[in-house]
Amino acid sequence: MAPKLSTAQSSSAASSKPTKATPQSPLPSSFSALFKAYTQNTSSRLKFIDAFLVFLMASGILQFVYCVLVTNFPFNAFLAGFSSTVGQFVLTASLRQQVNPENKLEFKEVSHERAFADFVVGSIVLHFFVYNFLG
Repeated sequence: MAPKLSTAQSSSAASSKPTKATPQSPLPSSFSALFKAYTQNTSSRLKFIDAFLVFLMASGILQFVYCVLVTNFPFNAFLAGFSSTVGQFVLTASLRQQVNPENKLEFKEVSHERAFADFVVGSIVLHFFVYNFLG
């Protein structure tokens, strides 16, 4: 039979056991390194475009969730709003690619002014069709 330990001896014996070292997940450090590189290396123009892209994505998700959970009664209104959000997201992502300085080799004949003009004209055409779809 094993000898019984007093409570003081048992607590010191329990604390002397080697504990397993849990490896830290590289995920938080990866995200912090990514965020740090993004804030340091990205121009304010691209950050503004990225913020608009995040807004468009959140708006589309909210419209879809509302349609699924609450109602889709004027279904053509949902389709018009959701397609407007998706279309504007695509146009804005295209604008971001064209004004990104890292893509100069791919878009060497497209100036920043022309890219923005294409974005504006595409947005007007997109919203013209959305407005006509509403009826």
